Amino acid sequence: MPPPAKKKLTPKSAVLVKKYERPIRLAFISLVAALCVVFLLHTPPSRGPRPGHGPALNHITPVDPQSLLKPHADVAQKVHYPPANDRVRERATFVTLARNSDLWSLVPSIRHVEDRFNRRFHYDWVFLNDKPFDQEFIRVTSALVSGTAKYGVIPSEHWSVPDWIDQDRAAEARSQMVQDQVIYGDSVPYRHMCRFESGFFFQHELLADYEFYWRVEPDIRLFCDIHYDVFRFMKLNNKKYGFILSLSEYEKTIPTLWATTKQFMHKFPQYVHKNNLLDFVSDDQGESYNMCHFWSNFEVGSLDFWRGDAYQAYFEYLDRAGGFFYERWGDAPVHSIAASLFLDKSELHFFDGFGYYHPDFYACPVEEDIRIQNQCTCNIADDHTWFEYYFCTRKYFQAQRLALPPGVKPA
Repeated sequence: MPPPAKKKLTPKSAVLVKKYERPIRLAFISLVAALCVVFLLHTPPSRGPRPGHGPALNHITPVDPQSLLKPHADVAQKVHYPPANDRVRERATFVTLARNSDLWSLVPSIRHVEDRFNRRFHYDWVFLNDKPFDQEFIRVTSALVSGTAKYGVIPSEHWSVPDWIDQDRAAEARSQMVQDQVIYGDSVPYRHMCRFESGFFFQHELLADYEFYWRVEPDIRLFCDIHYDVFRFMKLNNKKYGFILSLSEYEKTIPTLWATTKQFMHKFPQYVHKNNLLDFVSDDQGESYNMCHFWSNFEVGSLDFWRGDAYQAYFEYLDRAGGFFYERWGDAPVHSIAASLFLDKSELHFFDGFGYYHPDFYACPVEEDIRIQNQCTCNIADDHTWFEYYFCTRKYFQAQRLALPPGVKPA
């Protein structure tokens, strides 16, 4: 009789596995499912196009302008912001006069304006040059702007010495300015720029379809977010000219500008508005010019104002007088005097809450709650806006009979 077969002993662990096989399988499946859910929940969303590129621009969460705190200046000027549901876009554009060599000092300016404002509104941008823009300039700038970029060449008659100018007299004047150490005193191109900005930029064919413009120059910065449509704001509040900084002109550049202006006012009194802002540019009812002007490297304005009869007549009168070449008349005092004399003073506006820099001066909102709300990156210690000497914002508030903001000490 064969010996009985040895009984295989099943390890205890195997018995346990067999006994709990179904629960273990279910637990494993549950664990895998749980890990999948965790993975899906914690996977970062795929990155869309970079800011400033394509459809991502449309996903910016808008801020209701009606919910914003207003700077004291806006309260005092009794303006209102466009409502959040206002989808109207004005016929408006940015305007930049630049050379090809200005590209890399202009790029940060565009980036500041786009990041702080235009990525929300996508307005066009017109670039003007006395020579054709090169392909690098066009490639780089068109990639930065969120609206349509347009490139134009200035007509030669708008960037040259007119035939009624005595070239010898103009050369002597430049030589004297060099001796007097007047900045850009010997520069003819600088005079072309001042004359063009004074009398011709708004006539360029690329601006024909626009009603408002915002001037942007190389090397500027915007320090604060701007949540409302500035162009729509201008339209709704019937504003024709807006500025941030105002300061004093260098008297040696414009020795006869005011005398020429007085002659114009005497000859064409119909153009001087009855409710003007003469007190901003004169401390003695128009006898003399106090040198105050709006710093025109930042200005938001009505193109129709410059195209109108009053300003056209004024510029023609100044141009024929020759001061752009016999002296060094700048577009800032020319624009400022015209806006102060020919507009109703309610049509001018001081922009606060933006924060702005152009070499070598700063504007930083004086109210901390505005700086926090608008995510400003400027240091209030750098602000020049309310200086009593050389700067003219206090004079503007006085002429407009506006109270100074809290924290600004009376003179």
